[in-house]
Amino acid sequence: MSITKKKARKLLEEHSLRATAPRLAVLQILGKAKNALSHTEVLERLGETDWDPATIYRNLIKLRDAGVAPVVSRAEGIDRYMLASVGSDGHQHPHFLCDDCGQIACVPVEFNSPKPKDERWAASLQQAVIQLRGECPDCIDGAV
Repeated sequence: MSITKKKARKLLEEHSLRATAPRLAVLQILGKAKNALSHTEVLERLGETDWDPATIYRNLIKLRDAGVAPVVSRAEGIDRYMLASVGSDGHQHPHFLCDDCGQIACVPVEFNSPKPKDERWAASLQQAVIQLRGECPDCIDGAV
């Protein structure tokens, strides 16, 4: 889902966030991404800027906390962010980490969160991340 500067500003306004230049740039990068991105990957896509890497990190955290760009994968201890889309499943589906190329991808399967027998676990299950590992279709086909 590509996002224009105008849409990015509106999205930030809807979440009571200031529309700073770094925040707009991060939103546009996440909006163009096909897969979840780490802080390092966002920095790489930004290229040369005057912004400190810590500034970009703080903006990712603000966007995460506001629900605009949730962490959808924590594979290998690295948070990866993706722009939340309206009407989406809230990223309540499994993600796949390729052991060969390192790509993280949304797995196109239907997933129903299990109902806990002990209600104390309900909130924990809502925040759980399902991470599958193996060899992605591109690596299996030798395309990577």
